[in-house]
Amino acid sequence: MTLPPTELQQRYLTHLRVERRLAARSLTLYEDALTRLNGLAERDAVDLLRLSSAQARRWTAELHARQDLAPRSLALLLSAWRGWYRWLGRERLVEFNPIEGLRPPKAAKPLPKALAVDDAVQLADYRDAEADAAIEARDHAIVELLYGCGLRIAELVGLDARPGPEAAGWIDLSNAEAQVLGKGAKRRSVPIGSAALKALREWLALRPQLLRGENPALFPGPRGGRISAAYVRLRLKQRALAAGMPSHVHPHMLRHSFASHLLQSSGDLRAVQELLGHANIATTQVYTKLDFQHLAKVYDAAHPRAKKR
Repeated sequence: MTLPPTELQQRYLTHLRVERRLAARSLTLYEDALTRLNGLAERDAVDLLRLSSAQARRWTAELHARQDLAPRSLALLLSAWRGWYRWLGRERLVEFNPIEGLRPPKAAKPLPKALAVDDAVQLADYRDAEADAAIEARDHAIVELLYGCGLRIAELVGLDARPGPEAAGWIDLSNAEAQVLGKGAKRRSVPIGSAALKALREWLALRPQLLRGENPALFPGPRGGRISAAYVRLRLKQRALAAGMPSHVHPHMLRHSFASHLLQSSGDLRAVQELLGHANIATTQVYTKLDFQHLAKVYDAAHPRAKKR
């Protein structure tokens, strides 16, 4: 059962609208939360001005158990209730906040999305025969670096064609390495595979065609300056569609694919951590779950005892 907000709650909503200047969408969320609170109180004959922490905890557990709300939605609901009781406390209408300290269950973190090996190779091998040669060489080299080196998008767009005093990162073709500036301004060296090296050499031969003036950036954008992350995302999306990818592909998906496929082949978690530039190995360990998913699919497809009769 749900009841509309009481007169006291309407005063609170007016406070949020006039003094806090909350957006209309936020006000609607607060009103919905208070409406749900009223329904619970009416059902259980509870005076909301005398609500106990134990009762509030029971309602939270009930909403979670019934799966009425996802953990994130439940967190928003509790935040709205908490704010309401804080306001009541300032108005000296309640002695304590029964929602203070209540926390929703943690939402399960989704696993990073990675391409299948065949799909990643198909995308990396794709060529657009009708595109401008320089643009095609640039976009191909971008895909090879994202998938072949596991670079973050910010690391990629920050690369210069050669080292310099102001370079955030650069390509060292002679040593087959990319020197990148990662999170926390930490530098690391990433090896460049033969396919990416070949793509880079082809691109560098055509790079002057897309430059305007003095521009150290390895990858210039459509206006001749350093390419932007948004433009890379757009070009990759278009390229993936043209290559027949089964789902939307974004730059970080290629980084996930790099890590997952490398871990499948080597099993060396510490090496993958170093290549990705993760400060904490726990961040890298999520890819072991992806690796297990891969193994589980292989088992389901191949093992006689896994097949349905």
